Amino acid sequence: MAVYKYQNYLEASNHQAFDQIHKPGETTPYSGIYRCEGCGVNEVSTHGHPLPPQNHHQHNQSQSAIRWRLIVATK
Repeated sequence: MAVYKYQNYLEASNHQAFDQIHKPGETTPYSGIYRCEGCGVNEVSTHGHPLPPQNHHQHNQSQSAIRWRLIVATK
């Protein structure tokens, strides 16, 4: 889970980018913090670079496949 201290540095957004799920190794569409939907691991990824690959971390069978969701975007 991502955390923050100073609320005045963040703003809420309903942008569709936060609804998209991405596969490991896909090109990062927006710079920011991505959360693995299976296990909750957070990673920073930069626009144009690949998201962390499938072998970045391991899941057990109950966590299913690694899938990345943008949770905090930078402008």
